[in-house]
Amino acid sequence: MARRLLLMLLIFVVSDIYFYQAIVTLTGSPLIHLVYWLIDISLFAGILFIVFVRRTGSNAQRFIAILMSAMLLMFIPKVFSSLVLLAEDIVRVFEGFPPRSIYVSEAAAVLAGIFFLIILFGLTRGRHFYKVKKETLYFPDLPEAFDGFTITQLSDVHSGSLSDVKGVQKGLDMADAQNSDLLLFTGDLVNNMASEMTPWIPLFAKLKAPYGKYSVLGNHDYGDYIRWESKTAKDANLNHLKEIHSEIGFKLLLNESVTISKHGQSIALIGVENWGKGGFHKYGDLKRATAGVPDNAFKILMSHDPSHWDEVTVDHDQHVHLTLAGHTHGMQFGIELFGFKWSPVKYVYKQWAGLYQQGGKYLYVNRGFGYHGLKGRVGIWPEITVLTLKRGDGEY
Repeated sequence: MARRLLLMLLIFVVSDIYFYQAIVTLTGSPLIHLVYWLIDISLFAGILFIVFVRRTGSNAQRFIAILMSAMLLMFIPKVFSSLVLLAEDIVRVFEGFPPRSIYVSEAAAVLAGIFFLIILFGLTRGRHFYKVKKETLYFPDLPEAFDGFTITQLSDVHSGSLSDVKGVQKGLDMADAQNSDLLLFTGDLVNNMASEMTPWIPLFAKLKAPYGKYSVLGNHDYGDYIRWESKTAKDANLNHLKEIHSEIGFKLLLNESVTISKHGQSIALIGVENWGKGGFHKYGDLKRATAGVPDNAFKILMSHDPSHWDEVTVDHDQHVHLTLAGHTHGMQFGIELFGFKWSPVKYVYKQWAGLYQQGGKYLYVNRGFGYHGLKGRVGIWPEITVLTLKRGDGEY
């Protein structure tokens, strides 16, 4: 991880210096040159402040969010436009290093401007640029009554970050419009405190699904990332959050399972508490959650962190047909075009967005409904997942 961060920092520094060459070619104004470096110095000073001075508290979190946005706006356009300047330098090597072409520098500046506008869109409008992602999954042992059964999955609301009522309502209306049989939420309703969800209860309570609404907890829901005056206060917050799940009409599954019945047949819906690799708490207990589930039951598992799938679920005693997760947000930054997808989060999580398969078992990782940290989304848009279950041997 440290090597990757150092590599990213090196790329930013080199591209920054490279892009400055285009600025020098286009203008000789000392004032513009000074402003260019003052912006850079301010950003790096902000990074050093967060790393070495203060990293906790609400003010620090707001500062980090602003800093992340500024870094994306200032550095990412330079990285891509510097590739144009690099290509020019390769040509200049064979030509004896003539002066830089003003036209190439203009092209680099225009490209940087385009990426700047794309990122600006993501930071201002991207947080509610919802996308409906649909997948059809085939299972040979799916009960016949559930052939064509639909599931809408939401994840990572992070209500403490939300502020635009109309934007949130737009996403909820899109989710409701899918008219799915079952509605599942895979964790992180809040950032830290249950009270963050209070103003949003009326909106989320209107969501409906004929076969019910079910949910699990995510890592942020436990209040582990802020200081509490006492353990009693922290426990009370978690209990309040559990009550809110009920208020918005969701049955919260805490290492337990329920049976979903249709026309005399059934499937098992399992929900575990958060379980994550590395430094994340491992509250989830899949063995306990499946204790009363028949071995031959068709099983759908809700587990917030996708690392649980690799570490526990795939090799679990019972065959879990489909696991639904969230957590990664796709890092809220990346590229998804024409089937290609990339985000820096792929270097942390093997399964970070979309559909995965291993040994006849499926995992779907939702990109998240809300946002946290970065106050927006660039390229990795907020998601409403719709899964259709089909009986048969279709190909993934």
